[in-house]
Amino acid sequence: MSVKKIFPAIALTIGVALPATAQVKGPVAELDILDGGRTAKGTYLSAVRVTLQDGWKTYWRAPGDAGIPPEFNWTRSDNVGGVSITWPAPDVFDQNGLQSIGYENQLVLPVEITPKNPARPVRLQGTMDLGVCKDVCIPEQLEFDHTLDAEAGRNPTIAAALAQRPFSEREANVAQASCHLSPTADGMQIEARVTMPSAGGREVAVIEPGNPALWASQTQTKRTGNTLVATSEVINASGGPFALDRSEIRITVLGANHAVDIQGCSAG
Repeated sequence: MSVKKIFPAIALTIGVALPATAQVKGPVAELDILDGGRTAKGTYLSAVRVTLQDGWKTYWRAPGDAGIPPEFNWTRSDNVGGVSITWPAPDVFDQNGLQSIGYENQLVLPVEITPKNPARPVRLQGTMDLGVCKDVCIPEQLEFDHTLDAEAGRNPTIAAALAQRPFSEREANVAQASCHLSPTADGMQIEARVTMPSAGGREVAVIEPGNPALWASQTQTKRTGNTLVATSEVINASGGPFALDRSEIRITVLGANHAVDIQGCSAG
């Protein structure tokens, strides 16, 4: 069973009140909010852009054994009824013998905001906690404060990030996804079998249990013909018993040509 690496570093907090167009700079990372205007359905399209110093990396929502997942606190925002994040397909890195999953040099994270009151402005205010790594790994915390521009036009940077999202099951021609569950000494083993064409090159499957209290080990991935087989162990951080809901299990296949996002799996 893999053990999740914890970084013994002190969080760095940047506490600055920002005008709408300002950027927040930390020791390694710089954050700014991009405007994409209001959509036809009344939501706001925006993005959080994190620019890193050369050679530094940050992490995906499931960062692997050697990473810290980004976390947002939106509670100080005004007139925000809902937040939907689209994650661009990440890269897989070997980090001191451990696998990490994330982005190098820059991350553009599209965010769609549903306002509570469509007639009022939307202000995004809060913090982003993220891990950054090069020769060493440190956590950073960056604050943001930005009133969204409803009249902003199409933003090519946001459009490019949206185009980098993983394929859906339909787009990737996934015929079937099943999960066989079996108990282990510490938790539960998931063996996922996904029938789909190759995503190109070396494929890495990432399994997310769908419950934030649960943690999945690095997945062992192999391909047998048209079926990708991925195995991972899931444990409860508190050490207690737990149940797995197959409909909540998320499987992401990262290949050389594209990534595939698979929501839920049948009994297998």
